[in-house]
Amino acid sequence: MSATRYTYLGPEGTFTEAALRTLPEAATRELIPMVSVPAALDAVRHGDAAAALVPIENSVEGGVTATVDELASGEPLMIYREVVLPIAFALLVRPGTSLSDIKTVTGHPVAQPQVRNWLRANLPNALWESAASNADGARLVQEGRFDGAFAGEFAAATYGLEALVTDIHDAENAETRFVLVGRPARPSAPTGADKTSVVVWLGEDQPGALLELLTEFAVRGVNLMLIQSRPTGAGIGNYCFAVDAEGHIADRRVGEALMGLKRISPKVRFLGSYPRAGVASGDVRGPRPGTSDAAFMDAADWLARSQDGRI
Repeated sequence: MSATRYTYLGPEGTFTEAALRTLPEAATRELIPMVSVPAALDAVRHGDAAAALVPIENSVEGGVTATVDELASGEPLMIYREVVLPIAFALLVRPGTSLSDIKTVTGHPVAQPQVRNWLRANLPNALWESAASNADGARLVQEGRFDGAFAGEFAAATYGLEALVTDIHDAENAETRFVLVGRPARPSAPTGADKTSVVVWLGEDQPGALLELLTEFAVRGVNLMLIQSRPTGAGIGNYCFAVDAEGHIADRRVGEALMGLKRISPKVRFLGSYPRAGVASGDVRGPRPGTSDAAFMDAADWLARSQDGRI
């Protein structure tokens, strides 16, 4: 395995590359752009890279399904950290292009809902066609296949383009969350501001099946930060659920919730426990009464004493 190589959703000039370069270790790694999320993750699976950075959630569109589905299937991988990047688009064009010249535009499919209102107001007749990534859209503009591309302003120099309009976003404070993914290993130690990700498959289709899964978290005071359903491919009505929970697998309440899921679900895939981006331990509210590690240990001690007749 190449311990010095990281892959990411390319080509050069994507928001994913920008997010990856915020990591301190990126300065000492060989950064390899890949054509797709599966390709970036497969490089890790095959030992061609130590880790991959891929988008997993957008504050406007929600989960990035390509990443969620890839992590839920295939050879297991684990998330080791996350990066949250503010997102604003620039309209990149070939030098000399004016707004009235633009008849066709492109960008990643996730970008379209984030610039839809701007397009309607400023380029109502422009035709949109999706690209594999925002940077790939810039490349297509460079080649003359489209008149404009919505991408990061930083991509302009890479593709010999200019930013005709900057700071385009329909939603204020739009963000995308990226995850650094590697081969399975022991999670890093708890920081007090952690997140745990799993994928859970429903068992027998019956009333309350999803409620049973959620109850495992609720009764232990584990806050859920994200839950999204994804089809398993086994037929209509067959779903798994990607879940982000507050806390670390080493926390008693989180560990016991995961054990509860394992008891009632036919399949649970642990995706990792890792530090939350931009959140310090002092910013996280403490566990509700009765769900701290000390409370779980006290309950276990009470049970042991009761079993021994030491009441």
